[in-house]
Amino acid sequence: MYLENVNPYSVVKQHSRDKLHILERIRLLFDKDSFTEYYPESGENDGYDGVITGYGRIEGEKVYFYGQDFTCMGGTFGYQHSRQIIAILKAAIEERRPIIGIYDGGGARIQEGAAAVAGCGELFRMNAFASGAIPQISIIAGTCAGGAVYSPGLTDFVFTIDKISNLFVTGAKVINEVQGTDYLIEELGGAEIHAGISGVAHFREKDEQSCYDKVRKLVNLLPPCYSDERLFRTEEYCEKDTRKIASILPDDVQTAYDVKEVIKVILDDESFIEVHEEFAQNIVVGFGKLGGITVGVVANQTLCNNGSIDCDSSDKAARFVQYCDCYNIPILTLVDSTGFVMEAEQEYKGLIRHGAKLVQAYANATTIRLTVILRKAYGGPYIFMGCKQLGADRHYVWPGAEVAVMKAEGAVAVISHSQLAKLEGTSKQEYLKEQLEEYRKHYMNSDMVLKRGFVDEEIPPEKTREILYEDLLRLATNRKQTTIIKKHSNPPM
Repeated sequence: MYLENVNPYSVVKQHSRDKLHILERIRLLFDKDSFTEYYPESGENDGYDGVITGYGRIEGEKVYFYGQDFTCMGGTFGYQHSRQIIAILKAAIEERRPIIGIYDGGGARIQEGAAAVAGCGELFRMNAFASGAIPQISIIAGTCAGGAVYSPGLTDFVFTIDKISNLFVTGAKVINEVQGTDYLIEELGGAEIHAGISGVAHFREKDEQSCYDKVRKLVNLLPPCYSDERLFRTEEYCEKDTRKIASILPDDVQTAYDVKEVIKVILDDESFIEVHEEFAQNIVVGFGKLGGITVGVVANQTLCNNGSIDCDSSDKAARFVQYCDCYNIPILTLVDSTGFVMEAEQEYKGLIRHGAKLVQAYANATTIRLTVILRKAYGGPYIFMGCKQLGADRHYVWPGAEVAVMKAEGAVAVISHSQLAKLEGTSKQEYLKEQLEEYRKHYMNSDMVLKRGFVDEEIPPEKTREILYEDLLRLATNRKQTTIIKKHSNPPM
């Protein structure tokens, strides 16, 4: 096996590029002495082709692996190289275990011509086939270029590393020649770009050690495969003091606060892992534990655009909801939003199309869905953020929460338009103030949705953790699902 005969010079060569060797990466990623190099039958036997495949253990659980070795043919995708990854993917699917891939190569192997491209195509098909069956995690620990980028692009989670990761379809050199620009490679495909702007990367870490630590934590949190079981549980419920939760929210419903602080109080201590932390920050998504049970969290973040929804946050949340549903991970949705981002640019980008993705993700989901309106849900976000009418199992509000079509100022401007147009000066200001007070009194509250059963119950903030946990247990054993016979839905991609 290759790992038993690593050339020391190849290790030194990687270090000269400020990167770890594939052998060192395996040692950091897996439990000590647990990795076994393994090459399932891949259709050909041409010897080592620049990719390590095998399996090891993370916190005692078996995980499959493939990793490109940049010191062998630049880690490029040749036909046999792709076939070896496909073979280990098949083995992971058959045994229903997660798989982790490390990408560190220069794309398709040019000297192989069409064979290299064909190999990539076969690999993409297998990535798509594995999707929803087993978790697929990609680590970009070097360069991943050209058509080969669509292999990690098809996986569930993409990790990038500062000053190491570069992920792009067309390199800076080609773009600069065509467009007459002077982009640096990091400006097109670096970790910061993909974590914060493109949204391709779900995680960005400062160095390789931090990256492998985070991957281990994520793997330990996720179910290892699709299962009909409703709850993936690793620990028992523990009591927790949640009395401070209400104090996190300011008295003024329009004042921003950090919703992550609310999430941390509801979930088990130190269990929350945020996904896409730097991308579309007006919405927060991530995994954590509630009483030892893995859950997914979707929450409006008022620190960014007052929690308003735009194209990118719709995509971000929709993909996360869809992932949770794939593996029957319960979804906790925390709502606090004034509406949509009102910009012409958002309309041009297709806010209708992107927002529809989020609606469809929630509406199609059959996993347990629990929703809490923390302070406000105006208009679209009431619907989009996992409402009862889209199929939420339980939909709660906190005391004082506002549920309305829009903010009072906008509503009164529409309702009282004719009368306001007739008034001027002090009379207009007094009338406007009076109408705002009336609107807030009668419409800017949760009374109507509670009375008509549009939401289930008003609950105390400090009881939220306990109530949600009890719901998880009850709904895990008492669920009714209605399905329509069809091939699949047609989402607004």
